[in-house]
Amino acid sequence: MSEKNKILIVEDDYEIARIMRDHLDREGFKVTWASTGVEGWEDFKADNYSLVLVDLMMPEMDGFTLCENLRLESDVPILIVSARNEDESKIRGLGLGADDYLTKPFSLKELTARVRSHLRRYERYTKKHYNEQVFHYKYGLAIDFLNEAVFLDEELLSLTAKEREILFLLAKNPFITFEKAKIYEHVWQLINVDGNNTVTVHIKSLRAKLRDTGKQAKFIQTVWGVGYRFIGDQLE
Repeated sequence: MSEKNKILIVEDDYEIARIMRDHLDREGFKVTWASTGVEGWEDFKADNYSLVLVDLMMPEMDGFTLCENLRLESDVPILIVSARNEDESKIRGLGLGADDYLTKPFSLKELTARVRSHLRRYERYTKKHYNEQVFHYKYGLAIDFLNEAVFLDEELLSLTAKEREILFLLAKNPFITFEKAKIYEHVWQLINVDGNNTVTVHIKSLRAKLRDTGKQAKFIQTVWGVGYRFIGDQLE
């Protein structure tokens, strides 16, 4: 297994996190440890990871919410590591996009085996889809997710970091309607408050840059009373 693989551990129990971190480090992986869900989410967005180990019961942001956010953002393998062994937790976690569920206590040999297995599959997936990271749509829009660049009629658009994150969130999940509160929580990593107009302002600015301000939306559609969704028509 390549040493370039980076693993993110999100676990609030210091002893368990230390044992996993030290063991995976000895196995040749580069490991980052976050002690809260919010810290884990921030770390994930700040670097490129090949796999994420997630505990469920954590402060600030629980593991279920973190799994949901991770899957909206990336196809990276997610392995839940939790003391909760009831079927309901397993079903919920896997339903939110986790790839596997490991119940505490577990052997370090089993942890290594599962990590390596998921990394092998992810490496094959990444190689297969590497050249599919640039998506072209009608009306001249192209999104390069790998290099985080957006083009309109072959011109590089100057988007703010938040505008780009909003567009990527919607475009990676086409035709799925996101409530404004959900967009705010995902992009700003904060709990939405009543009357928050931040998302609306950023969507308006983003639409202007995409020249998507007509009555019939080309890329970002308003679902009245609910939120927004990406409806870009992808070219073959």
